[in-house]
Amino acid sequence: MFKIRSLVTALALASSVSVASAWETLPTEAPAPADNATTPAKVELGQMLYHDPRLSSTGTVSCSSCHNTMLGGEDNRPNSMGVNGQTGGRSAPTVWNAAFNTVQFWDGRAASLEAQAAGPVTNPIEMGMKNWDEVVARLKSIEGYKLPFEQAFGTDTITKDAVTKAIAAYERTLITPNSPYDKYVSGDKSALSAQQVRGMEKVAELGCTTCHSGPAFNGPGIFQKFPVIPNGYWEAQHHFSKDKGLAEVSKNAADEHLFKVPTLRNIALTAPYFHNGSVKTLDSAVTLMAKLQLGKDLTKEEVADIVAFLNGLTGEFPKQKMPVLPATPGSTFN
Repeated sequence: MFKIRSLVTALALASSVSVASAWETLPTEAPAPADNATTPAKVELGQMLYHDPRLSSTGTVSCSSCHNTMLGGEDNRPNSMGVNGQTGGRSAPTVWNAAFNTVQFWDGRAASLEAQAAGPVTNPIEMGMKNWDEVVARLKSIEGYKLPFEQAFGTDTITKDAVTKAIAAYERTLITPNSPYDKYVSGDKSALSAQQVRGMEKVAELGCTTCHSGPAFNGPGIFQKFPVIPNGYWEAQHHFSKDKGLAEVSKNAADEHLFKVPTLRNIALTAPYFHNGSVKTLDSAVTLMAKLQLGKDLTKEEVADIVAFLNGLTGEFPKQKMPVLPATPGSTFN
């Protein structure tokens, strides 16, 4: 919680910066913590666990159910569906480039990918397992997991720590560099169209990059209030303020409606938009962000230019080969 509070303090600093940061390309590798080096064996195991629905109580929901690596890294639903058809109140963030987030989840309650991986498995609405002891016991009963864990960690001992580290290691490989924007910034001035360049310039002019800065367009780990400017009409349409954001975690009224600044990378693929998934199209999202965060009314041409630029942030996706999961011949958990 201290880390979350210190990041919120950065809001005051961010709001005092009026000059957009320099345009940066996306790194092709993500940094790993000292206690969880990214190795091929760990990534392979993590990919298996990420796609294994047996980490859920019903055996029907995996990490990939809500964070689809065959498309935009989420599920294109307003609210994700968990076990027994239950839905939560938030839209699933993309897993692509999540390695460059300073904190995870819309409310920033997880300080790392490892911590994030632990949460949904025992969330009663998401994957629904009673506790991690039950998860570990289930995985230990699957004979085919012993060797992958031994190859990844030097021992066939299966623990919560090993499971979350493997999933996080896999997620650190989910990077989408070399978008048209990256190529343009790297010197290929033909990579973006004239309209996209106008949109890029408008994004800087409006101050969008005060928050959406850095190589992942997600800022330096700050939280931002949304919406900044109250608007009764749009609130009635989209109910943005129903969710208290960071305050749901901190229990501090001063944190109400603060959310982690999301990445703009691959945003053209992640409709619907905002924390509650209430906005269906990217042009509507751009219009609303200008109105509610900046107090600006954009013309249709300006919106079209910005949307064109945002389409230029769609990167190259590493090929995903679906893993073969270890079987439980002749038996099931349900």
